Amino acid sequence: MSSSMIVFLILAMLLNTGVGVNFTEVFESSWAPDHITVVGDQVMLTLDNASGCGFQSKNKYLFGKASVQIKLVGGDSAGTVIAFYMSSEGANHDELDFEFLGNVSGEPYLVQTNVYANGTGDREQRHSLWFDPTADFHTYSFFWNHHTIIFSVDDIPIRVFKNTENKGVAYPKNQGMGIYGSLWNADDWATQGGRVKTNWSHSPFVATFRAFQIDACDLSGEDTVAAGAKCSKLAECWWDKPAMKELNKSKKRQFKMVQSKHLVYDYCKDTARFTQMPKECLD
Repeated sequence: MSSSMIVFLILAMLLNTGVGVNFTEVFESSWAPDHITVVGDQVMLTLDNASGCGFQSKNKYLFGKASVQIKLVGGDSAGTVIAFYMSSEGANHDELDFEFLGNVSGEPYLVQTNVYANGTGDREQRHSLWFDPTADFHTYSFFWNHHTIIFSVDDIPIRVFKNTENKGVAYPKNQGMGIYGSLWNADDWATQGGRVKTNWSHSPFVATFRAFQIDACDLSGEDTVAAGAKCSKLAECWWDKPAMKELNKSKKRQFKMVQSKHLVYDYCKDTARFTQMPKECLD
């Protein structure tokens, strides 16, 4: 094992001790509540051949950081998808996605990320992970401000989506987003492009969430317009301080390492899919 990988694993273990917000105070079921079990600080989502399930935050947020620790479905999880994401409402919605694509036993989990802005998505990246995400909890985080969106795993950045409005690219900055989690069957596409189907003899499939952390601008309350205006005042918000405009040197080194060793798909390099590359992909 390389020294860099050892550092990754040490960081992961150190970050597995976080304390989360009270789930029932902050979240509620969005579908199939009978498939969601809350025991202490842990929330277990269950998928069987009858249903998957999901939850959502009661409030919406604009800028800041949101994270959760998840232990993914173990064993043969082919066909299943676990999601942790943020989304606004409506056709022209904004959305930030972590989607964990189930695998055949012995094969690595892939995490797919995506960014929607003003209803436009198709910005998928896929990464392998440098640990077994079914053996223990690991932390998955969104950070976003006016300048950049950062997807992190155990506080290690795996994806950066910069604000390129100067190129005519929409950027998520005006719509409050709820925080969601779900587990469902997606065997038409999730594993090897849908070639491997869900083996229901291995159900129920269970994913466990815990240690939710939200440090973001809360748009709850009666006067959401005023709250949104407050979120947009750059000087008053920690997430828009000058130091938060981009990754620091240490984080840039981590990001470069992840991109070189664990990036397995990048829409910006998919010339077969895009005859004309998206504007944000062009230097």
